[in-house]
Amino acid sequence: MLEGIVRDSMTKQETKSLRKDGYLIANIYGKGLENINAAFKKNEFIKFLRNKTTIAFDVKVGENTVKVVVQEYQKCPITSDLLHVDLMIAQPGVRTSYKVPVTVEGTPKGLKNKGLFVFHKKRVPVKCTIENLPESFHLQIADLDTGDNILVRDLTMPEGVECFLDPRVPVVGVIKAK
Repeated sequence: MLEGIVRDSMTKQETKSLRKDGYLIANIYGKGLENINAAFKKNEFIKFLRNKTTIAFDVKVGENTVKVVVQEYQKCPITSDLLHVDLMIAQPGVRTSYKVPVTVEGTPKGLKNKGLFVFHKKRVPVKCTIENLPESFHLQIADLDTGDNILVRDLTMPEGVECFLDPRVPVVGVIKAK
């Protein structure tokens, strides 16, 4: 479980001093709930996110323990340092938007025909409750030849999960190299 601290002060000076001490600024929010302003040790947060196996995970801030999902993060444009993260509380029974990762298996046969494998969408936005949320969309890509794509309409959506992207949007594909 990831542990953080509650931020008391929202001033620019306080935020700068927390960042200087190695903290990552975070906002935790949910529908109909009060926002929690938090900070996590940056290295612990990154290490925890790399090793997590589910989309939703538990965090402890102060005395509160909540199940959250990473909604958005901001990086420094120059150093690519993580500056800020928005965590959304995964409330049971509440339909909301999530970004489900796409995983692939196999080697496309189009790579032998001078093709390049491209991830058009690393995450697919879906709308569902946390109970119906798939961990990932797992795709078999061994049959993809040059010019072939797997589109959003080719994904198998579980019961109660809907994708609000255009069905013609490609998720992965093999393009012709120049």
